[in-house]
This record gives sequence, C-alpha cells and structure tokens, in this order.
Amino acid sequence: MKLLDILKFSEEYLKKYSFSKPRLESEKVISHVLNLERITLYAYFDMELNLEQKEKIKSYLKAMARNRVNFDELPKEEISVPKERDCTLENRALLQKSIDYLAKNDVIDSRLDAEYIFAHVLKVKRTILSMNLRKEISLAEKEEIKDLLYKRAKEKKPLQYLLGEWEFYGLPFKVDERVLIPRADTEILVEQCKFILNEIENPKVLDIGTGSGAISVTIAKEIPSATVLGADISGDALEVAVENRKINNVESNLKFIKSDVFSNIKDMDYDMIISNPPYIPQEEYEELMPEVKKHEPQRALTDNGDGYYFYKKISEEAPKYLKDGGYLAFEVGYNQAQEVSELMKKSGFQIIAIVKDYGGIERVVIGRKSGEESVDKIS
Repeated sequence: MKLLDILKFSEEYLKKYSFSKPRLESEKVISHVLNLERITLYAYFDMELNLEQKEKIKSYLKAMARNRVNFDELPKEEISVPKERDCTLENRALLQKSIDYLAKNDVIDSRLDAEYIFAHVLKVKRTILSMNLRKEISLAEKEEIKDLLYKRAKEKKPLQYLLGEWEFYGLPFKVDERVLIPRADTEILVEQCKFILNEIENPKVLDIGTGSGAISVTIAKEIPSATVLGADISGDALEVAVENRKINNVESNLKFIKSDVFSNIKDMDYDMIISNPPYIPQEEYEELMPEVKKHEPQRALTDNGDGYYFYKKISEEAPKYLKDGGYLAFEVGYNQAQEVSELMKKSGFQIIAIVKDYGGIERVVIGRKSGEESVDKIS
C-alpha cells in the first residue's frame, strides 16, 4: 500500500472509534513511524510502505482505540513493536559502491542506473529511494542487485531491458529485446501529431513500424476519439505492443496488424500516417554504443543502407492511403530532415512543419497531402 492509502485507512479506522480529529491523529501516527514532519507527509503520497512500517502503524492505531486516547496521550509502553535495525549507513555505502562499479565500467549515468536498479529490487519509486534505505536489504535482494549490476556493467544490457519497463509520455511500457526502447525524441513526434489530431473529429491514424506500440498506444490514450492501427513486420514486436495496449487500457480504439509497411493495409481513408522507421545508415550502425548494437533489434534501427529506404517507400505509397488533406509525420535522424522533406515533396506532400528536438536538432517532419504550402521550423 502507498502512503496516501495508509493515511485514508488510518483516518477511517479512527473515525469508526469516534475520534474527534481522525485525520490529524492518523497523520501524527504515520509521521512518527516514518520519522517525517507531519506537514511533509503529503509530499510523499506515492511512497510504498514496507511491512514493518505498516505493522507499527496498526499497533499504534489499535492501542489508541483500545485505550480511547489520542496519540500524544498514548502510554507508549502499550505498544509492543519490535525495534528495527537502522541500516541506512550500510545501505548507502552499498549504493555508492554500486555507483562506483558502474562508473568504472564506463556506464555514463552510473548514479541514475544504480538508483533505478536498487529501487526496482526494493520495489519502491526511485524518487523516494533514499527514504527506504533504513530497512535491511536481504541476501536475496543483494544477489539480485549484484546480478543486475553485472549485466549493466559487463554485458552492457540497457537499463530499460533490465527493469523490463520504461515510461514514455508519462505512460508505462513493457520493453525487452524484441523492441526498441522508447526515447524522448519520439515524444516530440507524438506531441506534434496530437496538436493536429485534436483538430480532427474522430481521427483515423496509422502507425507504421509500431514496435513496442509507444506511438500507437499514446495516441489512442491521449485522443480517445481516435481509431488507431499499429503495423509492424515483426510478430515478436507485436506481442509486446499487444501487452502495452492492455497495460494502458486502450483496447477499444487500438488494433495491431502484421504488415511490411503497407502490404496488409486495406483502408485508404486515414487522416494521419505516423512513422518512426529504421533510419540509421549502416555505416553509423557499426559505430553505435554496445548497449544499442548488442541488445536492441537491428532491423528496427537500420535499413542496412543509407537510412532513407523507408522514408522513400512510405512517402511514395502514403498518398494512396490518406484522405485528401491527410498528414504524413516522420521522426528523422539528426541530419535527415531536409532530404526527407524533399522525398515527401516529390510524392506530393506540402511540408507544413519541421520540428526541432530539445537539443536543437531537426527531429520531426510533417507533410500534408494537399493544402497551402508552408514551412514552419519550430525550435
């Protein structure tokens, strides 16, 4: 249970015993057990309490009810709660040792990765990990931490695959080596598409190369009136996408299909086609960091050529599947926006936006099948 749930439970419990200020009393109990200032409790509403903390709170509540006294008046000798050993210093030392181990093995974000691994094993949020280091870490938990650290440091397995999940656009996504890890750059593509789709009544969207379903699921979640189809040639990737559809509860307006680009697409009335295709040139793929090259699916990263194969193919075929005035939106590589724009223009699209990412790189290109031609470069 999370802290907010415990607060609500405690308040209701004391209310049943006719305490005049049940919320105040429950806050006093919980702040005492967690060694927090009462006024700061709600800042940690998402904190997961461990079993020992919950048992302590229950013991105090029962004693208060039994003695019919407020927390400040409670005879503390009435409370029989075993005192836990404070392992904070020991656990902080273990965490720092883990950070140093990752750093020595050239893991760039060694502190962040170590904190995520500890939080994952201890089943708490990383943001409140420091508050959950009092409890002794069991031998089994230490072994799991050790195993994950080794895989991150020596095998260069990406953190996201070790955790088995990652957040994209504020939503949870399962990820493993069947799919690419969702990246922040792709959130910019989704955001720009949302601006357009929100102006269309019941928009119909096709996502080509859906992978984990990050784009499809997010569009379906953010725009419930949309009908979304995610297509991918990989059956393995589609299995992951289906799980993410269920996790995010968008099964009613999102479907998936196995298709090599447009090969199995039947409808020809889409309002928007979105794609983040394999765009890394083969020569650059060979120079990728080991976390990417060794673990992420190659066919989702490169077209084994110059990086433009799918942009050209999709641009040429997309008009057939779009309504008049429909949109084609791409995520592109760091130096590809202008070339992709030219490919789209040759296929009859007017470029309406070239959008930069947070690093100032032109990351998204959006074209329209018909309408006034304009180019809007957004920082």
